[in-house]
Amino acid sequence: MPLLFSYGTLQFSQVQKDTFGRLLDGEADALVGFSRTMIEITDPDVLKSSGERFHPIVLRTNNVTDRVEGKVFKISDAELMRADKYEVSDYVRESVILESGRVAWLYVDSLKPV
Repeated sequence: MPLLFSYGTLQFSQVQKDTFGRLLDGEADALVGFSRTMIEITDPDVLKSSGERFHPIVLRTNNVTDRVEGKVFKISDAELMRADKYEVSDYVRESVILESGRVAWLYVDSLKPV
């Protein structure tokens, strides 16, 4: 099963229900060498699900003192495809190594991928 790291709205119960049809059971983990900022979302389906106009997005800084906390979820391949559909074009999915050493999928800034 793939691992998916979330630092934002994919941790929200309603987003999980809308995107995956279930609540996910996640474990705390973190990204090292990344910083988090916010972007404005205009997609009406994403806005309805998240209830948030501004969503977090991460950028690689390569600075070992930069850290982004979040949760890592075990999901199916089909659920990973649904997560791809939820994330708007501002995001691109990349593989990263988390602080724990686990390899997970991550959505990063599509203009500055890892």
